[in-house]
Amino acid sequence: MQSQPTESSAAGNTKPVRKKPSLLAITLILGTIGLVTQMLWVNWPKPVTEPEPLGTELREVIDRLPGLSDALIYIGLKDIRQTPFWNTVVPDSIKQVNWLQFDTTLTRVMNASGFQPSRDIDTLLVQFQSKNSLKQNYLSVIWGNFPDGLDEQQLVRQSERKEIFSGTTCVGLTDDLWVCRPSERMALVASSADILERFLEPGSSFLARDSTTTALIDKAIYKSHLWFTLSSTYWTIGALQSLTSGNKDIESLGNLNRIRQLALSLCFDDGIIGQTEWIYKDRQTAYFASTFLWSAIKLSSTSGTRTSDQAKELLKRLHVMQNLNSVVVKTELPLDIFTPGSTAAPEQQTGQ
Repeated sequence: MQSQPTESSAAGNTKPVRKKPSLLAITLILGTIGLVTQMLWVNWPKPVTEPEPLGTELREVIDRLPGLSDALIYIGLKDIRQTPFWNTVVPDSIKQVNWLQFDTTLTRVMNASGFQPSRDIDTLLVQFQSKNSLKQNYLSVIWGNFPDGLDEQQLVRQSERKEIFSGTTCVGLTDDLWVCRPSERMALVASSADILERFLEPGSSFLARDSTTTALIDKAIYKSHLWFTLSSTYWTIGALQSLTSGNKDIESLGNLNRIRQLALSLCFDDGIIGQTEWIYKDRQTAYFASTFLWSAIKLSSTSGTRTSDQAKELLKRLHVMQNLNSVVVKTELPLDIFTPGSTAAPEQQTGQ
């Protein structure tokens, strides 16, 4: 008769039951991996495009600017007028507009002399400084072809107020409109004689004095056609609201409004190549701003949204990237995208 197995041998032959990993443990592991990946991405410096250098003459002029700059704007009109974009896309109404109609006295003087800004200006550099909450001091440096009606003698005849700095006569056409001609192909237009004096007789280097604007100039990649820097938070937020005003989904993203400074540059050749960099307080804020912006662009450019088809084509060509404490937005727009009925295939949108 066969003996029954003992209780101890039965227990020894029993295989241990494997415990399945809990959902909580899986979530914890995945969350940790995601957090580490996010931290690495936020703190990893991404490759950047090498900026074009400033021209020697332009650098010397910028280095003479007085005070600190809230906004610095450069337009290379002569170079822009030679591009296919200007000749093919820009309408005649824009080409012929008077871009210096901010003051009626200046407009009257220009009209009387036959000066046409869109035709006669080669290069324009404008600096703005805060005077108070309502007004801005400004200095415009203009290179171009000036008719005889804008020479020093004609300007002096139109006003009894004049000052001479470093041998250059400066004429006050109104209380906040002063003009002078340092050379045959240059004119200075400023809001006060004091600003002209500090430009013509500089006491120190602007590029050394205004470190914020100097750093932003290096972030303006394309230097030939159009670029500007905004060092003031007030100016920067206003510019950002203007850039996003056409898209309510992007405009409503409050995190974007924590921006501190901004640099933007555009190159007009066979289309538009551009890059803008938005500076934030820290890397975490920049990361969330880039994430929100990328998501909003992605959502707005999908089918079924209220965004127009033309706007969707433009949005699909925006490339958003967070780089340390900055948000970098790049784009390349070919000429045919501005042509009605164009069927240009958009590039693959990239982002986070």
